[in-house]
Amino acid sequence: MLEACLFVLEKSDIPPSGRWDPVNVVRVISAMINAQDDYGVLIGNWSGDYSEGVSPAAWSGSVEILKQYHKTQGTPVAFGQCWVFSGVTTAVLRCLGIPARSVTNFQSAHDTDVSLTTDVYLDEDMEPIPHLNSDSVWNFHVWNDCWMARPDLPPGHGGWQAVDATPQETSQGTFRCGPASLHAIRAGQVYLKHDTPFVFAEACRATCENLYHLHVSTPHPPPPPPPPPPGSEEERIAVETASRYGSKPDTYSAAAAEDVSVEVRMEGEGPRMGADAHLTIALRNQSASPRRIALHSQAAVMYYTGVLKGTVKKDKQTVELLPNEEKTIDWVLPYQQYQDQLVDQAALMLTLSGRVSETQQVLANQTTFRLRTPNLEIKVVGPLLRSCLTD
Repeated sequence: MLEACLFVLEKSDIPPSGRWDPVNVVRVISAMINAQDDYGVLIGNWSGDYSEGVSPAAWSGSVEILKQYHKTQGTPVAFGQCWVFSGVTTAVLRCLGIPARSVTNFQSAHDTDVSLTTDVYLDEDMEPIPHLNSDSVWNFHVWNDCWMARPDLPPGHGGWQAVDATPQETSQGTFRCGPASLHAIRAGQVYLKHDTPFVFAEACRATCENLYHLHVSTPHPPPPPPPPPPGSEEERIAVETASRYGSKPDTYSAAAAEDVSVEVRMEGEGPRMGADAHLTIALRNQSASPRRIALHSQAAVMYYTGVLKGTVKKDKQTVELLPNEEKTIDWVLPYQQYQDQLVDQAALMLTLSGRVSETQQVLANQTTFRLRTPNLEIKVVGPLLRSCLTD
């Protein structure tokens, strides 16, 4: 195993003089775990066709992958997705003496234009513009934390650092990401290296608590403090601070008048596969005047990476609200419209957009949901037979 990990380091062509610095080593390993541009360890594949290799879900550990890469003298192994890239990164970094762990993040954003926000573009008819909507939100994403000093950053930014070996965006011309200080990410200090803006956008879109896998074989560093609660003032300050250094610094420059809200509600565990999908759209008027909304809805089948496969339903309707009224709309996606369209994990995205005619307020909401598979029950039929062995 050690020989295989050192082989990865040798393949990177990093000179011996550069191996003393954990920041440099982690950055190199982040690039070498994926094969996107440097014949690294793993080939990424999100197509669903794994006939020319091994399905990412079939791997049960990192040792087999690293040994195969070493045995074939650096032939990339097929195939991996985020959790495989993260697992191999954990194994290599720990083997090299750098404490590391995998981190699972739900509702993880992929920011493609350094705006530090997840952007949805609509035309004048409130229809999504496909060629501009390149940002996406993955159902989940797995990357790494690693522990090191950061003498290259201001004091207080050492400790846990985020690193992501899944090839998503390039950093200085190479598919790699990190290390980025978790302290800088929490504070919105996206001007600090490395790749802090991208990790900030990944993490700040999360709507569920991160899960940290703490089985570290190297000495245990202290756990990081929890992230600010979603919707808290601390989180809002971090987001506004970060956005000032993004490609759209005026995003939060002035608060717009917003007296109409829209949300999607789901009963119980959500829709089941094989039946019509039922959701509830709730519109609320928080003003003392009536409001009229032109509401558009669009449902699309979605890969777990947040990339849309295709639209299965589109609607447009006008909703009138009395002062301080909340109105609910039953939204139904018939089984016949999605039955032949689903992909892995049976995920869909419902996009709502609208405009309030009186104030020109724009409403936007994206909700992802998965269709639950039916429970599988196994019953033993017939009497229980007992056999005895005799000499």
